[in-house]
Amino acid sequence: MSRGRVAGLVTALLLVAASFLALVFALGVVASRYLGSPAQDGQAQAPRIVDEAPPVLVPGEESSGVPDAGDSGSELSAWREETAQLLGIPERVLRAYLDASAWAAEEFPECRLGWNTLAGIGAVESHHGTLGGASIDEDGFVVGEIIGPALDGSGDFALVEDTDGGELDGDPVYDRAVGPMQFLPETFSRYGVDGNGDGRADPNQIDDAAHSAANYLCAADRDLSTDEGWQRAILAYNASYDYVGRVHAEAARIAEAV
Repeated sequence: MSRGRVAGLVTALLLVAASFLALVFALGVVASRYLGSPAQDGQAQAPRIVDEAPPVLVPGEESSGVPDAGDSGSELSAWREETAQLLGIPERVLRAYLDASAWAAEEFPECRLGWNTLAGIGAVESHHGTLGGASIDEDGFVVGEIIGPALDGSGDFALVEDTDGGELDGDPVYDRAVGPMQFLPETFSRYGVDGNGDGRADPNQIDDAAHSAANYLCAADRDLSTDEGWQRAILAYNASYDYVGRVHAEAARIAEAV
């Protein structure tokens, strides 16, 4: 083959290669424009499920709907009773949501966890501690039983083998979600908080359960006042897009009502 033909062949190959690289670059630009880029924490961005985070209602702030701390105890008590009736939340359970949100504001000031978000989770998880005929007594303990199905891998259930010897959920084979905020035993062992000050964390006690939920939601330096931060926190609690939508609807309904 002559030098001229070789040079021509090399030139043609280079032109083909350049055209291919240009096409790849163009497709990359289009893809990045329509698909977005990875989230900063290294995880793929979750599809947007809600348009915006629900309003943040934190006790002590004017927008929370809760009477100011300087008001009389009787006024706050009357507000709780009236609000509990308005929202369909047992007053003792509402008190736990309020206290847990106030605690989170002190422990995780950047988290911005509203009591309405805790209430949204409580509504979806256990109808505020009343699922299956259960109730919450004046000391905050579950009367009856709130225990989820065995996570045995059947149907739509994940497979989660026992992690606590059945101590919390009564099942020595598989784990089950426990209490009004539906904690798995292993998760509660890491995030459980003694919310009522009796010296132990108990997922079947509403103050402990609500404080533990706040502790879990505010982990990883999340900011729940942002759309993405709120959605990621709820997805971490329960990795279901339908769940996120239901919690959002309830949290937004509460914020509008108060």
